[in-house]
This record gives sequence, C-alpha cells and structure tokens, in this order.
Amino acid sequence: MPSPAETKIVLCIWHQFDLWRVPEWVERDLRARFPELRIARLPDYTRLDEEIVDADIFAGFSLKPEQFARARKLKWIHCLAAGVNQLMRDDIRASSVVITNSRHVHAVAMAEHTLGLVLALARRLPSAVRYQAQRHWAQQEIWDEQPRPMEISGRTLVIVGYGAIGQEIAKRARACGMRVVGVKRDPARGAEHADRVVAAGELAAVLAEADFVVLAVPVTPATDHFLGRAQFAAMKPTAYFINISRGALVDSDALVAALREHRIAGAAIDVAEVEPLPLESQLWVAPNLLITPHLAGVSERLWPNHFALLLENLERYFSGRELLNVVGKQRGY
Repeated sequence: MPSPAETKIVLCIWHQFDLWRVPEWVERDLRARFPELRIARLPDYTRLDEEIVDADIFAGFSLKPEQFARARKLKWIHCLAAGVNQLMRDDIRASSVVITNSRHVHAVAMAEHTLGLVLALARRLPSAVRYQAQRHWAQQEIWDEQPRPMEISGRTLVIVGYGAIGQEIAKRARACGMRVVGVKRDPARGAEHADRVVAAGELAAVLAEADFVVLAVPVTPATDHFLGRAQFAAMKPTAYFINISRGALVDSDALVAALREHRIAGAAIDVAEVEPLPLESQLWVAPNLLITPHLAGVSERLWPNHFALLLENLERYFSGRELLNVVGKQRGY
C-alpha cells in the first residue's frame, strides 16, 4: 500500500466564485496530518500541466484530456463536487484511475435550500417580494393568485433522483408532513425516508401525482435534457417544479413554455445550462419562476465538510481500505 512519503496530491480548482476554490488552511491541515505527503495547492490552472505529471492523487473538478494523458502516475481523482459528468470521458473510463465524488458534502445545505424553495413557492413569497418593491400591501392580490398560498403538509413531493441529497430533502419534507415519492434507477436500494420509491420507468405516473417535483439526478448521457415538454405536460397545472441538480437536465425552452402557458403553477431553479445565466435568457422573464444563483450547496461548513471527507479517504488510501464515494465509471455516478 502507498505511504505518504511516496505520494503527491495536487489540489486545484479555480472558479470565479471564490468559495469553490481550495482555501490555504486545507493544505496547512493536510500537512499537519501527513507531514511527508507532497502537496501542491494551485490557486489557478497555470501550473497544472507541470504539477499533474508526477501526481498520484488529484483533487479538483476536472482534467483536460492532455493533462490526464500526462498524468501517468495518477491513481485516484477526488472530485470536489457531487456531479462527475465532466470526468466521464472515454480516456478516464478506460483507465484504472479510481474516481470518488463529494456527494454527501453538499447534501444538508442543498436539502435545506430545497425546502426553502418549496416553502417560498407554496407561500407565494416571490410575489410578496415584488409587491414590497412597489410598497404595496398586497394581501388580497396574493390571495387571488392561482394556486393560492398553501400548506405543504399533506402535499406530495416527488424527488427525481433519490440519492444522498434526495434522502436529506425527504427527511425534512416528511418532518413538515409531506408525502414523499422517490424516483431512482434501483428502487430496491436506499428507500429510507420516502413513503414510496419507484423506478425511472414510472416517472410519468408519479409526476401526475405531484404537488412539487424536485430534480436531483446526476448528469449522464441518459439524463441530458431528459425533462422537457412531455414531463411538464404530465404534471398537474397546480404543481411546482424545482431544479437543484444541473441545468443540462432540463429543456429550458420547454420550462419557459410550460410557465407561460400555465401548464404548471411555477418553478424554482438553482442551476442553469450556462452559468452565469446570460442576460438574453428567457428564464429571467419567465412568469412564476424563482431563480437562485447556484447557492443550494453554499454553506460556511462547505470546506470543513470537504476536508473531513478528503482526510477520511486519505486515511483509507494509506491503510489499503476501500475509499468512500467511489463512482461507477460505467454508470456515470
């Protein structure tokens, strides 16, 4: 089994949003735990081409094909995100490199954010904010909107993608008295906290039951733009749709049309296919659409959670034990 003295880890993720970047204290605390481990924490991608050549472990978001080809010693990629679709290329899939992801790191924050979106839609809070900007006491106007402000207790929440994040959402929704239906590839595994879990083939049937639909599936070739006109048509006109996963999962033109034509009551999205959302996007002006700018996974506990997972997996790596959150490279998550 490898030792820290003969191992190099490269920590590199750059994003215009500074929270996503690896903070200095992560390197400091890793050195304190593994003094002999060689660590390269890169503030941007400038030196990644040279540092990746002799790396054993890469912790980041993605590697270009030419970088992966140069990384001949690479044994393990730890993705600092839950989604790994950007790593699911033929060259990586065909290699012996193990991939792990961070699917539990964001789960609590994303579940709390999702519940907040459910409550905001149910209680017509976006309307209240708009009327507040006009200095108008709109009690009657908001009551007259359709659907009217509602209680979420007793309502049906369908969670499409019933993994770590979906189950955290379900726990909170059940505490509010909601009925939870999960949709996942293998309904026999991981059905905790749901009233019912069904296979993906039953999606259209459960969409028709839903008062709220939350999308939390990973991006794979099978799920790209998989939710569109047919799925919105299957929903009740009083139902709300929420996407906290990835923008590529949804046909945004179909979502805008469903909102404009009142085929669904409203929606909330935390993600978009192109981020930041372009100024010309019709999503900005779609009726009854609440947009949060990819905030669902944001928390002051983000990097402590990332660090705890990385530290646990490094302990396992150096002791020859199975890593946590290993990704199935053929299924893509």
